[in-house]
Amino acid sequence: MDNIIWRPQPKQAEFMSRPEYEVLYGGAAGGGKSDAIVAEALRQVDNPNYRAIIFRKTFPQCRELIIKSLRIYDRAVPGARYNRSEHYWQFPSGAVIYFGSMPNRDSYLNYQGLSYSYIAFDELTHFTQEEYEYLITRNRADGENLRVYIRATANPGGIGHGWVKQRFITAAPPGTPIKFDVDVESPDGRRFKMERKRVFIPSSVFDNEALLRNDPNYLGNLASMPEAKKKALLYGDWDSYEGQVFTEWRDKPECYGTKTGTHVIAPFEIPRSWKRYRSFDFGYSKPYTCQWWAVDYDGRAYLYRQLYGCADGELNVGTKEQPREIARKIKEIETQLEAGNRIYGIADPAIWDESRGRDGTIISMFEREGVFFEKGRHDRLSGKMQCHYRMAFDEAGIPMMYVFNTCKPFIRTIPNLVYDQNNVEDVDTSLEDHDYDAMRYFFMANPIKPRHAEAKRYYEYNPLE
Repeated sequence: MDNIIWRPQPKQAEFMSRPEYEVLYGGAAGGGKSDAIVAEALRQVDNPNYRAIIFRKTFPQCRELIIKSLRIYDRAVPGARYNRSEHYWQFPSGAVIYFGSMPNRDSYLNYQGLSYSYIAFDELTHFTQEEYEYLITRNRADGENLRVYIRATANPGGIGHGWVKQRFITAAPPGTPIKFDVDVESPDGRRFKMERKRVFIPSSVFDNEALLRNDPNYLGNLASMPEAKKKALLYGDWDSYEGQVFTEWRDKPECYGTKTGTHVIAPFEIPRSWKRYRSFDFGYSKPYTCQWWAVDYDGRAYLYRQLYGCADGELNVGTKEQPREIARKIKEIETQLEAGNRIYGIADPAIWDESRGRDGTIISMFEREGVFFEKGRHDRLSGKMQCHYRMAFDEAGIPMMYVFNTCKPFIRTIPNLVYDQNNVEDVDTSLEDHDYDAMRYFFMANPIKPRHAEAKRYYEYNPLE
């Protein structure tokens, strides 16, 4: 008689066997992600000190996880009981598995002072980096012989797409551990050194033989979706997903030697005859950015340099530099690298706000350091459309803007922008949108009309011709 309650499929088994502290599983729909993290939570329920929690962003979304647990927990562990009012499982040993949610901006503070040996996030891209990292501080052993670790699942898209992609997807190839050292010194001089690891294990509906067997139409459902959804949910494409603002964006490293089919190119020496611009978006607790653009004889724009004020190792956290410090850095860069070039400055209109700063306006502080700007236009919808016009490719695969591959913050943040859920025509401003804002100011100062694709077939575009 077969007494097996649940058996992982090969990809699920690979995910559940990983030794790394953080493991992200999935990337596409239908890979059995939720089943895996629900089953994994049972691993230590024989230990009376074991506490686990499985998160979804909102509690209604938790119901699917709870239903999955109701199918296997009390069958796998006789005597286990589910508390329907408090949403947790109690096991005969005294171990507990909770279901949690963080629907609001400060909901993560509800978990202050609590501890969990196993923390899992279902659909991690629905959470902010702040929420995730705060819960890591709640991940600790509350007794002996407990393994302490984090597990998560995700599909591309959502408010957390950018930081999840940066943390797990682009940091290393799938299945390759990402190593980072922790070195801490206590007040009495003791040193604590350790190595931590995280890894991404991809899965898709093609890895879920049970689903393909039980519901072969599901594959057709995914394949018939609009292209962006199809790429994300069927194939786990992290560069194409629902809600992405700039679906035109293409970053192909293999194309860095050419100018067709990509926005990102290898650097070249900007001719002195091209007009140059400096576009600036101010930030203090959030990052600031200064972009240097050049415009060629056809009106095509090139982002060839940038200064990005982001705290080391942090996403969307500013350096808290005073305006004078930023201005001096800009001045130093231009003194060393732009000697003899005339540069037109365009900046965030907010730096003219007279209520900011005790030493006059921010713009006045810049001007005292010899850095000058004109006030940028803050029309958000028109500015966004200018970005679309610039990114659009003609039939030869040539856009009206390029970015040097050395401008890494821009390349990282622009494709990760998603639409605001409450203002569906605008970018979600809670994201790392500072390079986007600076780009808008520059494009609004150099507007173009929508282009119609021309029936030309160029295989190489030379910007100097």
